[in-house]
Amino acid sequence: MALAMKDTFYISHGSPTLSIDESLPARHFLQSWQDDVFPQKPKSILLVSGHWDTSYPSVNIVQRNDTIYDFYGFPNSMYKLKYPAPGAPELALRAKELLVASGFKRVDEDRKRGLDHGAWVPLMLMYPEADIPVCQLSVQSKRDGDYHYNLGKALAPLRDEGVLIMGSGAATHNLRALGRNSGSADGVVPWALEFDTWLKDSLLQGRYQDVNHFQEKAPYAKMAHPWPDHFYPLHVAMGAAGETAKAKLIHHSWDLGSLSYASYQFTSAN
Repeated sequence: MALAMKDTFYISHGSPTLSIDESLPARHFLQSWQDDVFPQKPKSILLVSGHWDTSYPSVNIVQRNDTIYDFYGFPNSMYKLKYPAPGAPELALRAKELLVASGFKRVDEDRKRGLDHGAWVPLMLMYPEADIPVCQLSVQSKRDGDYHYNLGKALAPLRDEGVLIMGSGAATHNLRALGRNSGSADGVVPWALEFDTWLKDSLLQGRYQDVNHFQEKAPYAKMAHPWPDHFYPLHVAMGAAGETAKAKLIHHSWDLGSLSYASYQFTSAN
């Protein structure tokens, strides 16, 4: 019998260089995962990455996950990294079953896709043994926060089956604004700081509906997320933990002036 998972997580994976850059605090945070953050070993992992965006929810069904290098112009050493985690075909079909039962009429199966860097980069640091089966679930960036929250809600029973549900994205994600001089003392641009602080306060105060409707509620929402693909994995993690879940900020750091590595744990009240 698998141990039930009380927690779901949203990890900001930031830049692909997280895979090699020892100067990034977020890298050391993820490397300390099993010792300091979450010692419970999951039976399998369902990971929602902002780098897999489809019209309908999709799960990957493979025996062994290939490593997808979906980034360009980075150091050669990054293209040699591998994360050969087993696939989780049973979990994929179970996730599909739960989604269909909850009214998501169409859920696609991808029988070729491996893990994109939103999945394998953090997992390589968190679970370097690559021995836990992983299934990926896509986001639908043309839908909204409520939709992704309900996606998570439908998947909540997986927690009782020993599945770690994890979203991987970025708390702020405006690639065109990276590295611009902010003029502020700590090097963080004011709009990013304001959005990031609003997000932290909303989550820690349990205002999940505000986060679902972040486009209307948050300051600088369009600046922080010109496209919402990296934000919606958060909504899935929130929904899977339940509306009475307690949120906790488990890591916070900045890179390149506007890229927040804020990461959150959601602990179910049940």
